[in-house]
Amino acid sequence: MVDPFRAFDVQVRGLRRLSPSFLRVTFTGDDLHEFADNGYDQRVKLVLPTPGAGVTRFPRGADWFKQWYAQGDERNPLRTYTVRAVRPESAEVDIDVVLHDDCAGPAGPAARWIAAAEPGSQAAIFGPNGLYDGFHGGLEFRPPAGFGTVLLAGDETAVPAIVGILERLPAHVTGEALLEVPHEEDVLPVAGAPGVRVTWLARGDAPWGARLEPAVAEAAARLLPAGAAGAEPEEIDVDADAEILWEIPETGDGPCYAWLAGEAAVIKRLRRHLVSERGMDRKAVAFMGYWRQGRSEDA
Repeated sequence: MVDPFRAFDVQVRGLRRLSPSFLRVTFTGDDLHEFADNGYDQRVKLVLPTPGAGVTRFPRGADWFKQWYAQGDERNPLRTYTVRAVRPESAEVDIDVVLHDDCAGPAGPAARWIAAAEPGSQAAIFGPNGLYDGFHGGLEFRPPAGFGTVLLAGDETAVPAIVGILERLPAHVTGEALLEVPHEEDVLPVAGAPGVRVTWLARGDAPWGARLEPAVAEAAARLLPAGAAGAEPEEIDVDADAEILWEIPETGDGPCYAWLAGEAAVIKRLRRHLVSERGMDRKAVAFMGYWRQGRSEDA
């Protein structure tokens, strides 16, 4: 039995600071030539080492989660990231991580590991198995067949995913991508469909979403037909403080497909605007609360 996801033992090959808020970590490993290159917003788990054991205790196999959870305080911390690039021929995988310089409180396990990481540092990536012949999962960008217009929006935590989506879009696709980042210096090079307008929004000292929310409203007004606004308004019963703020529609219809990710409360408001105020088909809006202000990822 070949599992769609598996653990790859890796070590850091290199670290490159892309901007004040983004660090690219290049991993290498003996089996990374079997890591599937799915592009878009491929989500993986970075398995962080524990003192004295590294990643040797991390369970392998289909029932890994049950075994991992049962380990209690001895289990390896896991953090979710988006794959930025895969080079099977070089046995390399790139992951871009956000360096949070404005978060109060003690640093979490990922921040501590990244701060100390150097070439040779050990970890593991729980990611898509290239030997599996089927859909791996962990891809949330799933527009309907034949789509032609997109609206992509997110904060810095969604930047690697949005840039990955842009790079794989068919050339005929049009639309807009809006990326809110902490600093003007966080603007990164982007290659993608020529018909998709990319706008970087430097937040500065403003709250999360302060630049993104009005920009999404303006983009929606440009992309959606005027007659769609207000058609079939819907009250979205989604609690930004709930455990999961995540919905990936399998089908949808309409002139535009939207993909939203970032801080949960901001994403909730963006989705409500598109569906309730602009009249978008709710099945044409994928939205993901990557994180919640004041809370850390538990796993």
